[in-house]
Amino acid sequence: MIGDVQGCYEPLKRLLNTLPLGSDDQLWFTGDLVNRGPHSLEVLRLVRELGPRARTLLGNHDLHLLCVAEGFATQHKGDTLAEILDAPDRLELLNWLRTQPLAIQEEGFLMVHAGVFPTWTSAQTIRLANEVQTFLSGPHYRDFLAVMYGNKPDAWDESLSGFNRLRAIINALTRMRLCSPEGIMNFSHKGELADAPKGLIPWFTVPHRATEHDTVIFGHWSALGLVMKPNLIGADTGCLWGRTLTAVRLENREVFSVPCSPD
Repeated sequence: MIGDVQGCYEPLKRLLNTLPLGSDDQLWFTGDLVNRGPHSLEVLRLVRELGPRARTLLGNHDLHLLCVAEGFATQHKGDTLAEILDAPDRLELLNWLRTQPLAIQEEGFLMVHAGVFPTWTSAQTIRLANEVQTFLSGPHYRDFLAVMYGNKPDAWDESLSGFNRLRAIINALTRMRLCSPEGIMNFSHKGELADAPKGLIPWFTVPHRATEHDTVIFGHWSALGLVMKPNLIGADTGCLWGRTLTAVRLENREVFSVPCSPD
């Protein structure tokens, strides 16, 4: 698995060249292939051209690209999406991107971009992720992208329906870092754990989390750096911020990383 790339094409190429890949090995990307880094177009093309050898999730920056491309959002300061939007293969890349999943479960691992709502089992996570993926892959995907942004609902209720349900699922899988012990999600804090607002804890430390006995893989939270716990692997090691781009071989937890330079 490879942590958030965010348009850092040269480090990704160097990292791939260091990996002793066998003919049957797959590359799992935790999402956020694009944005903020200098070469998002090249990253998208590379991962797409890897075909079935690469599996990637939709991260919050990938979803932001889709919204900008459809005219439902504007680029933020620091965004680096213009090259994709102006590319001759823009349509092919965007259509490929929006059909990617929001969660993957295989070989005893559950991979998400950001987090898993504390009451969700792995099977439930996949089922709910598939609800969103089915909509984004379908003919009416623009209807949801138009209303995708928003911090509510910030808690899960199985009775949620329509776009509120889809937004709650996306908020957990692509944006969550902290929540209350009761599972109320927070979307504002992005920094160190020591600076977390009082009463909030990392989603993966919620007592009796339903996935605590599964191995969950995630990215999204670069301030944490590499996280290696018995049933938890986090691999957003802040390449975008000049730290490293990291891969973890899941079968034995061997770590590979390359240094990154801030652009």
